[in-house]
Amino acid sequence: MLIEQTTAPVAALPVQALKDHLRLGTGFADDGLQDGLMESYLRAALAAIEGRIGKALIARRFQLVLERWRSESGQALPVAPVSTVLSVTLVDAAGAAQVVPASGWRLAPDMHRPRLLPVGMLLPAVPSGGRVEVVFEAGFGAAWGAVPSDLAQAVLLLAAEYYEHRSDGGMRSAGLPFAVVTLIERWRTVRVLGGGQA
Repeated sequence: MLIEQTTAPVAALPVQALKDHLRLGTGFADDGLQDGLMESYLRAALAAIEGRIGKALIARRFQLVLERWRSESGQALPVAPVSTVLSVTLVDAAGAAQVVPASGWRLAPDMHRPRLLPVGMLLPAVPSGGRVEVVFEAGFGAAWGAVPSDLAQAVLLLAAEYYEHRSDGGMRSAGLPFAVVTLIERWRTVRVLGGGQA
């Protein structure tokens, strides 16, 4: 189970860039009235693109909860790029938590499949009937300027698509627009042989 512990702050969202992209009028007293609407479409576009490519565009904190490791020789993290692993905690069946010292594991950074690896032979054993909780930070950066330009453009295009079709009652065709798919294609994680140790 992957839990998003923090959300992208409003200040990091390109609200003005979306308004410029849509060529909305400026200089009026009600310029900011649609900011909430722009934010909602940007968040929806972010979620759709991040879900498709397995990347966090704007940095935030996540918690991965597992009943067991996929492999005790290394656990792939489901979101990239991971900047830091903050903690690894073992929780037994009674709910007692034990933080694993940082000397017992290390992060293997990767743009597509970052992994948590043991410092020795194996990751610490998960208690029977318990779980392990891994807290980490992932994302290209805290500000919109850190997002790669092709992904930033894809978000604006998709948010604009949502805005333009806001009144059609959900009748537009399913799936992402071709231009968006083209922009994000190189960022998609390709899984072979069932994902290996994904």
